[in-house]
Amino acid sequence: MPRERLSNRRESENITFWHAGRPYTARVSFYPDGRLAEVFLDNGKVGSDAQVNCRDAAVSVSLLLQYGCPAADLAKSLSRTDRGEAESAIGALLDLLAAEPANTNQPRSATG
Repeated sequence: MPRERLSNRRESENITFWHAGRPYTARVSFYPDGRLAEVFLDNGKVGSDAQVNCRDAAVSVSLLLQYGCPAADLAKSLSRTDRGEAESAIGALLDLLAAEPANTNQPRSATG
């Protein structure tokens, strides 16, 4: 499947969440039909390995989304605790996104 490029202007929203006792900020963008298209993730620790890992993980997830991989499939494939919770911030973000029916990689209905 070829990569589905995004338009220069696209719908986006910011999400703030906590994971493992730390705050994270994500920006998620969508295709015109409402499918999740890309994510950006930051933990506020400027210049830290954790910040670089967040950014790189988000780029990887964005590319996978653009090649058609659903957010729910990505979320299920990442590391989990014995209780089934995401071990990483990117996994926690994907869990949040996958829990919202509108954020799957399926086009939204005309009613939204």
